[in-house]
Amino acid sequence: MRRRIRGSKGSGERGQNLVEFALILPLFLVIVFGIVDFGMAFHSYITVTNAAREGARLGVVQATEAQITDKVYAASDLNDEATNMAVTVTNAQGASGTSVVVDVDYEYELITPLGGLLGWLDKSIKMSSTADMRLE
Repeated sequence: MRRRIRGSKGSGERGQNLVEFALILPLFLVIVFGIVDFGMAFHSYITVTNAAREGARLGVVQATEAQITDKVYAASDLNDEATNMAVTVTNAQGASGTSVVVDVDYEYELITPLGGLLGWLDKSIKMSSTADMRLE
């Protein structure tokens, strides 16, 4: 039979897991927050692009500029943050064969303090989408 001469195995490594976890946790949280912010920003960009396209589709059937703007706000689910969205409509109710252009600018506010942690990233991301369709 074998006998251990010195205490239990690993008695000097009792707090090692806790120290390793404390060192890795901030890096892990920065990565997770970055993934969440990127996903939310990408969703906002897709929404802005779709809203511009919906406004242009309404514009091709001779809608007014106010109707197109209302359609853009209604097509986006960013209505609670409408102060961060600007809609520009060009050539609404123009001559047949010309193009109506809907430009939507949106400023996405980061939901995590990732920008402040990294230092090189602003607290908001500016997004822009333009839809151009020919009038009927």
